[in-house]
Amino acid sequence: MDKLLAVLFILLLFFIPIFMKQTIEPVAKEVAKEEEDPCAIYITVEGEDKPIPLEEYVLGVVAGEMPIVFHDEALRAQAIAARTYALRSTDNGKKPIQATVSAQVYKNEKARKERWGKEFKKNEKRLSELIETTQGQTIVYEDEMITAMFFSTSNGKTETAQNFSGNPIPYLQSVESPGEANVAAEVERRVEMPIDEWNEALGSEWKADHFKSLKLVRNHTGRVQRAVSTNFEKSGREMREVLGIASTDFDIAYDVTNEIVIITTKGYGHGVGMSQYGAEAFAQKGWKAENILSYYYTGTTLKNFQQDDLACLK
Repeated sequence: MDKLLAVLFILLLFFIPIFMKQTIEPVAKEVAKEEEDPCAIYITVEGEDKPIPLEEYVLGVVAGEMPIVFHDEALRAQAIAARTYALRSTDNGKKPIQATVSAQVYKNEKARKERWGKEFKKNEKRLSELIETTQGQTIVYEDEMITAMFFSTSNGKTETAQNFSGNPIPYLQSVESPGEANVAAEVERRVEMPIDEWNEALGSEWKADHFKSLKLVRNHTGRVQRAVSTNFEKSGREMREVLGIASTDFDIAYDVTNEIVIITTKGYGHGVGMSQYGAEAFAQKGWKAENILSYYYTGTTLKNFQQDDLACLK
């Protein structure tokens, strides 16, 4: 009898933890479910293991898109533009987004640590506090969130959406962007390209006569709208993409003796929307983030983002 009681006691000790675990786990899951914020937005970034909370994602974009030494107001402007771009592009987190210049550059925590080294904690704290002051803010035009395009450096003016894509967008107009040469390390660039490399990029066989007859047709922002030569025509945007040059404000010369194409450019990027170095130039003059954004995105205002889902409207 004593042996039977001992066996039962041992079995009881074995099953009690299992029973308790099965009881506790559903309760814990229920509590976690109740604590979940139905309005939380997560951004799925291609190449990352799991979705990222929106504000954490914004921090990674600001870190990837702007130098940490930029003025507070320029960084705030970038945060609001990045949040707006992400929400619009992903349909409030429903679609994935790339982490490169094809969308907006995102640097995860590991990449930020590698970039900042010993300054990581200080820079992380600064960015977190700055972004928190903009939490939820987005850029809207006629109460609709905009496509908040931005780029590095202008040629003194921003580009219109019409010139860039052929689609007129009222808030993506050309504006003057002064002072960038004072804050950007490089506005003008020079590339020397062997004629063989030029021909391979363009898929053609250029000779000296092609360069003699080359005409660069510019638009009112000073950028090349069309490049035309003998039996050849491409848009300035196509030329920038196939040649891998900095901007569509370019000049082309040909060194016949050395068979080298010399390309000089002004600015960096597509030129549409907010100039990041322009934002820094304005911030150094005392402009606030909201002023910078309303200047580069014509006719826009800031509005706190709110989910339309029923769970968030309760």
